[in-house]
Order: sequence, then C-alpha cells, then structure tokens
Amino acid sequence: MVEPFPVYSNEQILSVRPERNQLASDRPYAFLVEQEHSAHGQTVDVATLFLTNAECPFRCLMCDLWKNTLPRSEPPGEIPEQIRFALSQLPPANQIKLYNSGNFFDPKAIAFDHYEKIAALVRDFDTVIVENHPKLCGDSCLEFRDLIHPAQLEVAIGLETCHPELLASLNKGMTLRDYEKAARFLLSEGISLRTFILLKPPFLNEEEGITWALKSMEYAFDLGVNCCSLVPTRGGNGIMEQLHLQGKYSPPLGSSLEFVLELGVSMHRGRVFMDTWDVEKFFHCAHCRQSRIDRLKQMNLQQTVLPAIECEVCRQSPAHSADAS
Repeated sequence: MVEPFPVYSNEQILSVRPERNQLASDRPYAFLVEQEHSAHGQTVDVATLFLTNAECPFRCLMCDLWKNTLPRSEPPGEIPEQIRFALSQLPPANQIKLYNSGNFFDPKAIAFDHYEKIAALVRDFDTVIVENHPKLCGDSCLEFRDLIHPAQLEVAIGLETCHPELLASLNKGMTLRDYEKAARFLLSEGISLRTFILLKPPFLNEEEGITWALKSMEYAFDLGVNCCSLVPTRGGNGIMEQLHLQGKYSPPLGSSLEFVLELGVSMHRGRVFMDTWDVEKFFHCAHCRQSRIDRLKQMNLQQTVLPAIECEVCRQSPAHSADAS
C-alpha cells in the first residue's frame, strides 16, 4: 500500500491524456444485446446502448470513459434519436442500459426536456438502467422514474472503494457520506441500485486490492445495494500509465478476478458481476485463458460458483495464489 495516498489535481490528470476518439453526435458509439442474470433470478436479454454524450465534469483518476465523449464545449448528442436508432437495429430485449460515459442526470449531458421522448422509447422494457454520480442523484431521478413507469428504474453509481482515504485519492469528487446519502435516497424512492467497485485500484498491492474489493461489496450490500459490478482497474488514460511506471499501479491478476467473484457470489446478498470487457489481458496462460474467461461469464449468468479450472501448463486454479505486488 502506498501511504499516504497521493492526490492528483484535475490539471495533472488532464495534462497527460491521449486523444479522444472522434464520434458522430447523432449516433451511439456502440450498442448490443447481452445476457444478464436478473434481480428475479432469470437470464434475460439486455439492450446496452453506449450513448455519445457530453464529457463528464468529474475527473476520476482511473477513468478512460471520456475517450468516447464529446468535449463539453460542443452541444450534446440528440439522445432520443440515438436511442431510437439503436433500438431499430437491435433484436427485442427485456431490459435496457442507457450508459452515457458519465451521468444520466447531469442536465448538461441530457436535457430535462428530453426525458419524455426518452421515456416513450424505453418504458416498455422491464427495467431501465442508467449511470450517475452520487452528487447528481436528486429530484430528476424521481421525475424520470415516474415517466418510465411501469418500467423499473435502476441507477448504477460508482462507489469504487469504501477505503475513505483511497476514495479521496481517486479524485471522484465525493465522500462515503455522499455515496450513502445517494444510496438511501434512491432506495427509499423505490429505485433499484447497482454499484461499481474497483478491483485493485492504484496504490494497493494484490492482496490489498482483493481485501478492499470484498470490504467494499460488504459495505454496499449493508446499505441495501441490489447488485455489485466489479471492475478490474485498467490503464489507458495517460495518468494510469504514469502510475504504472512509478510502481504505484499494476493490473490485477486473473486469479484475483476469479477469487473475488467467487467470494462475492458466495455472499448471497445480491447479484455480483465481474466486468469481462477486454478481460483477456488479465490472463496470461494461452492454454487456459479462454476456459477461465468462459467460467467468469457463466458465473455472472448463473450466480453460482462453478468448478475450478485446472491447468497443467500454468498449474493455476481459481483458488487465490497471487503474491502481493
């Protein structure tokens, strides 16, 4: 553990960014249908839309989502048209995720007068999932909840870690008290809540990364969170590469992904998912890599711990064997 945790300013984080991707403002930059284990215990189809939108005003240390956003000096994309276009290209689904690489309830990202148009497009889904910052959870959440009825609104917010000093170092622009306030508000209003938790954020070694991911899940479930989505901390935004060169960050091991998902699912306190985007980079054995990734995906879908993958080449099983680094 690197203590005291260093603090980086917005200017420091921005100064080492690579170029953002060039995007069309009237189209989502990606959309797909994927399967997910629902709150009712069923495997359902989920339409996931990655909307092209204004850049988030927060400058989180580990975030690279800004790469697929528009500069805030440009007008935000026509979100209802993006949703309409994506749905016209996708097969039917039970649920929909509207992810805008930022905060759905940021009025500078999605205008309030777009809510009705958006609601008309999504209220026939069972569940509508959006992402948002804890400090932006307020009356607009309730307005949108009412507009999409009878669909269930679910808000995904980033806790990242329940380590208070580390959270401050991540430059999230929030405290644990802010998170708790948002969680209690949303849940008291009948809005479902999922939360993002980092696996091995900067400044932690392997064992500490595991420990704090598990503590953060317990913390979230204690507050009543319905679902925890574990995100292995990745590089790619400039500042993370600098931290790696300084020995302050390294990616989690594949065995840590397996171990934390196993223990999270075994809590039986709510759904626990491991983010499998670009997950290949965490598994270094070509002989067992795909089997391990497939196991993670099936554990996400089934919400049960599956038999370990034994590999004669790397002799690695899901039982955690990582050395602290």
